[in-house]
Amino acid sequence: MAGETDSGALRELLLVAAVAVAGLLLAVVAAFGPWHPTSDGAARAGLVEMHSPTGRVTGPTAS
Repeated sequence: MAGETDSGALRELLLVAAVAVAGLLLAVVAAFGPWHPTSDGAARAGLVEMHSPTGRVTGPTAS
């Protein structure tokens, strides 16, 4: 019986480790994968331009 318990525990630990490695690989691919436009014409999102408001600004200011 003790041999079966150790075998099941080892198998469960290997399964947990395999799922963890698979999740890590998916996260790395999502983080570092190429995000270039595809042939269907979808353009990559550009940076947002920040503009200061024009005119007089009233209210508290951070200095």
